[in-house]
Amino acid sequence: MTKEKILRLLPSVDELARWWEEAENDQVVPVGRSVLIPLVRELTQELREKILGDKLSDSSELSKEELLQALGTKIKGLAEYKLDLMINATGVVLHTNLGRAVLSERVAEAVARIAANYSNLELELTSGERGSRYSHVEEYLCKLTGAEGALVVNNNAGAVLLALAALARGKEAIVSRGELVEIGGSFRIPEVMAQSGVALVEVGATNKTYPADYSNAISENTGLLLKVHTSNYRIVGFTRETTREELVQLGKKHQLPVMEDLGSGCLIDLKQWGINGEPTVQQCIAAGVDLITFSGDKLLGGPQAGIIVGAKKIIGRLKKHPLTRALRIDKFTVAALEATLKEYINNSAIENIPTLSMLTASLPELRARAGRVAARLEQELGKNAQIAVEEGSSMVGGGALPTVELPGTVIGIKPYVISCHQAAKELRLGNNKVMVRVQDDKLLVDLRTVFPRQEENLIGKIVEILRGEL
Repeated sequence: MTKEKILRLLPSVDELARWWEEAENDQVVPVGRSVLIPLVRELTQELREKILGDKLSDSSELSKEELLQALGTKIKGLAEYKLDLMINATGVVLHTNLGRAVLSERVAEAVARIAANYSNLELELTSGERGSRYSHVEEYLCKLTGAEGALVVNNNAGAVLLALAALARGKEAIVSRGELVEIGGSFRIPEVMAQSGVALVEVGATNKTYPADYSNAISENTGLLLKVHTSNYRIVGFTRETTREELVQLGKKHQLPVMEDLGSGCLIDLKQWGINGEPTVQQCIAAGVDLITFSGDKLLGGPQAGIIVGAKKIIGRLKKHPLTRALRIDKFTVAALEATLKEYINNSAIENIPTLSMLTASLPELRARAGRVAARLEQELGKNAQIAVEEGSSMVGGGALPTVELPGTVIGIKPYVISCHQAAKELRLGNNKVMVRVQDDKLLVDLRTVFPRQEENLIGKIVEILRGEL
């Protein structure tokens, strides 16, 4: 048949919609015409393009039965959740693509409790007057960090934007050339500064910046001294970094505020677990830094948020700035952050915050888990794959601690009935979606980032994908 004749077999949009409405489709989620018509148009356009591109192998695809089935598939796809659960078997603890920090079940329950009810989000209970949504977390943040005041906005880029705009709009901010980082998604510190109305003054060299470089750049138009912690990269070798203590001393001399974008937001010194190179917020406050910004969903282990702590007078200026309204957090973030901070207050953060418990998991524990899961996979898969427990390493992820590799154990799987890349793709699809690493023609499964409650689903999904006839 010619393309023209095949095109004539396509029903009109109204006709196909009528077929659907007249058919018995109890197994498919019902949709109204406002949703149905666009889906029908989409399907007919796709078929038209296939015909014109000689990609329609059989005109039977245009039968009434096939068209209704194809339309049903589209409607089912629309009804499914696009945001779905994933099993993270990559060993990357703060995996940005997978949502970074995972909240504990206790924190999730706190969020659900607030989400399903009215709350005193902005109600001062004693007076009955309007209160501040920040009051629920400000006291915790001050007690934990030693800061005089605190404020929380929707993410750390927003925190930096607000701080710069409130403190130095129309003026200059001096920053080391080696600290002009890209913070992710192609957004860079100079671009954020430009949006805040602050002029950037770069000093020093990429690998070396001295206090004198800042001092020589200070003028009557200087608004603040800015330090950016390079949490997502490291410069090694012939280097010299101006310390926060040196900047604080310079700031006091010239009566200029010192701000540090700390990024990852670590509240616990992780050195005893072999994790070095990340300063804590408390250390920055103790050094005399006037204002510190950091993320809530990185090493803190909480929800996405931009947390600002520092001098009470400066925090007060930020609270009154118009951008605070535009960047404010919602009740879900308040609830999640409050419950997360409670774990620190109760000295139970390492045990109960998933990010921290994953980062500090012991090597013997990881080896034992890997051995158990590998034995199950060998039993279920037989000769369909080669299974081996191997020494490996995990990553912190999320732009934090870039040079730190966490020693661990991985399960190496070499499938025989499907390619590694195809297997990795199939594992990401369907029910019980799984993300693994592919390396050296093997699937690598790292249980550091897999919750024990997920192990059965992980095993079942791997077996489902890799089992087949040899």
